Parts: sequence; structure tokens; C-alpha cells
Amino acid sequence: MTTGTDPRLNVLVFAASLRADSLNRRLAALAAHIAAQHGATVDHASIRDFDVPSYDGDLEQSAGIPQGAAEFKRRLDQCDAFIVASPEYNGSMPGLFKNLIDWTSRYRPQPFDGKHGLLMSASPSMVGGNRGLWALRMPFEHLGARIYPDMFSLAQAHKALVGDDMEDAALRARFDRNIQAFLSLAEAAKHYPCIKRAWVEFLGEPPNAAADRVDPVAI
Repeated sequence: MTTGTDPRLNVLVFAASLRADSLNRRLAALAAHIAAQHGATVDHASIRDFDVPSYDGDLEQSAGIPQGAAEFKRRLDQCDAFIVASPEYNGSMPGLFKNLIDWTSRYRPQPFDGKHGLLMSASPSMVGGNRGLWALRMPFEHLGARIYPDMFSLAQAHKALVGDDMEDAALRARFDRNIQAFLSLAEAAKHYPCIKRAWVEFLGEPPNAAADRVDPVAI
């Protein structure tokens, strides 16, 4: 017995990169294609859809939350899970993406809370942007998102990506399995809520504790 009227999994997919020919945009496009092949309803977005100014508490107070963050929240609300391909900038996440997360986190109830997310990256380096994904996990998990443990990092992506696909069949198969496993978990959470467990950020501290969230306006 399902809990919603739509049996299909709704998945938001996008890349945290502005460059038109970004390796991460190409990886996100491939992820969107594979997710659709596995039966998901895919909303393939662009980070440009969520353009926001630098976070400023005074601006929020005078003008409210900007349209880009409102659009991101709207599409998060409509999805059951999200997949993001994010580049690594200087060993961390892109500043524009962290800024978008900060703006969107100002909504109540928290838009990220309980959302299942899969993080991936593509980079010409040998580590594939993996350090940036570890940095990206922190704000997402702090805000209550359920980030899939097995992140995917594509090393030497400028060689691995050929056209709209991966040249190496074994690598492509691993990528496919990673997405399929993530979708299976998100689908189970959607249709069988009895399997859910409380999401505890700090050992011994229940979700929604007073110290659980820190508003950027307060610091």
C-alpha cells in the first residue's frame, strides 16, 4: 500500500555549475537520463533557475527571500529526492551553491528536512571532486537532508565523459547501480514510511532540538 497518489518517484536533478559545457552539467544530464530509465519522473533543472544575491540579513528583512530561492524551494517541495552534481572549488563546494542553500534554509518549515539526496561530482583531477562533496554533506545534513552514503566522484572526467555518456562500460555500470540503489531507498521511504528512522545529527540529541539549527542571521 502506497502513501501518495503518484506511485512514481519525483526526482530533482541539477548541477551546481554555471558554465555551459561544465563536466558536472554533463554528469547531471546523464544522471537525469538514467533516473528516467529507472522509472523516475525527472525535473532536470539548471542552477541558473535559482539565481540569488549574496546572503544579507538586512536584505532579507527589507525585501524578503529572493525569487531564486523561492523557486528552489518550490521544486524541492515537489520532489521526493534530489541529485546534484557539484564541482570542487579549492577543496570545497562552490560558493554560489552554499549561498543558495543558506537563502533557501530561511524558509519554515525547513525545505531540506527529510529529503533524500545523492551527491556526485566530476573533475579532471584524480580525486574527482570528492573533497567538495564531503564539504557539501555538512550543510545538507545539518538541515535534515538524508544524504545517501555512497557519493559518486568521476575522476579525469574530461576523458571519462564522451559525448553524453561514459566511455568505460564498467564505470558506466557502477554509476547506473549507484543511482538505482539511491532511487530504491528514496522510493521505499516514499511508499513505506514504516521503515523510516529518526534522523539524529548528533549522538544522543533528538531532531529539532533547540541547538539543532543555527540561523545565519544570528551570526
